[in-house]
Amino acid sequence: MSAALATLESVKGSIQTRAFANVLVNTLIANVTTSFLWFALTFWVYIETQSVLATGVIGGAYMLLIAFFSMVFGTIVDRYRKHTVMVLSSVVSAVAFVAAGLLYLWQPESALLDLGGPWFWLFALVILCGGVIEQLRSIALSTTVTLLIPEERRANANGLVGTVQGIAFLITSVFSGLSIGFLGMGWTLAIAVAAMVLTFVHLLFVRIPEQAPQRDPQAPSALDFRGSVAAIRQAPGLFALIVFSTFNNLIGGVYMALMDPYGLTLFSAQMWGIVLAFASTGFLIGGALVAKFGLGRRPVRTMLLIVIAMGVLGSVFMLREWWPLFAVGMWLYMMMVPPVEAAEQTVIQKVVPFARQGRVFGMAQAMEAAAAPVTAFLIAPLAEFLIIPYMRGEQGRMDWGWLLGEGEARGIALLCLFSGLIMVIVAGLAFLTRSYHRLSELYERAPADPGSIAGGPASEGADVAQADVALDPIAARGGRADDQRPEGPDGSADQPPETRESR
Repeated sequence: MSAALATLESVKGSIQTRAFANVLVNTLIANVTTSFLWFALTFWVYIETQSVLATGVIGGAYMLLIAFFSMVFGTIVDRYRKHTVMVLSSVVSAVAFVAAGLLYLWQPESALLDLGGPWFWLFALVILCGGVIEQLRSIALSTTVTLLIPEERRANANGLVGTVQGIAFLITSVFSGLSIGFLGMGWTLAIAVAAMVLTFVHLLFVRIPEQAPQRDPQAPSALDFRGSVAAIRQAPGLFALIVFSTFNNLIGGVYMALMDPYGLTLFSAQMWGIVLAFASTGFLIGGALVAKFGLGRRPVRTMLLIVIAMGVLGSVFMLREWWPLFAVGMWLYMMMVPPVEAAEQTVIQKVVPFARQGRVFGMAQAMEAAAAPVTAFLIAPLAEFLIIPYMRGEQGRMDWGWLLGEGEARGIALLCLFSGLIMVIVAGLAFLTRSYHRLSELYERAPADPGSIAGGPASEGADVAQADVALDPIAARGGRADDQRPEGPDGSADQPPETRESR
């Protein structure tokens, strides 16, 4: 009997692993396609119009659309099967890209590139909507990790997701410019439509073992803000984690705003593209390392330590205008991004009930997506009109020349120096907060979610409230959420024997 059960469990695990691999491949194709066309649109508009304003508006609009729709996407993910959500994402993207292609055939390029006319903004908006809907698939992918992957392997799976994102970034960074340069916008649109249709066809043959989600009676509308907040508040310390990630993105917005100007100071435009492609391989390495080694027993601690390292690195890799220092520093910085993102995903996947994970991922994505462009919009004028002129003057050279040396972009270096130091200080202080200790304790004690396949078969009659109780062992035993237990000699919380055995 035990042998038969073991065989059955092995078959089930094989099916889940194969399903997850297929979803990853499908996501890679979809991510490459949507990013490819978004990058190509930006390159095309700048090459044809030389308008920094137009490209800035396109980038800002893309991030704001993500921030606005992410919470709606999260509710959709919780309400429907993950496979259905991914198919919907592919169909909407394909329809949007086809509509953009029809606009391109209908209107002359001069009309589509007229920034004062309606056709440019309509054309750009249609393409952006086709790209933004891909975030719906990203949220579904995060919950699919919970659905298919056992808890002890989720950090590794999230590392694979980071690797996929790195591959997509690398491919789009290189081939978007080549496509616009050699083929033009028309053929670029045709490639995007063909790739998205391929994604849709592949999805038809992908099977994700999942039950129909139970509809949450407390989420009557598509924008379930209250349900998202309730799910986050139920996990002590989780809101602080999301706020910290949002703040981390605010600091990251400084680098987003200043990387291109600094890079183009050191390199030609052609060489800068090659350096970006090299730096993007850091995503691949970082994701692969997480996939191989995981994040340890305390992913929140791992995340904070990596953020401190990112702050130190961000403070020093512009201290001199020396291109090897900058290129290697960017590569190392990008290598640290996947572990930070994987840590946040791994924590949410364990401490939030599966039935509400889509809304929590959606809210986190909305807050974090809005953060970086806000900082970028603020820091760019500050750098151009205040910091850079100051550092080019005699007073700036006297005050900071001993540390930052001489060069054309010392103002940018000064901003990045202080941004990195702020990141180090905030991450260090986070170790001392009550939220850090509460969330770390909850993560260690939380059992596998009964609503996911990897955590065990879900009962047909299980509702959201039952999942909540199962996932909050502190509340279930009648204790307070902030109760602390002394740590044992190995650094783990001192737990009763039955708790250790159950894990």
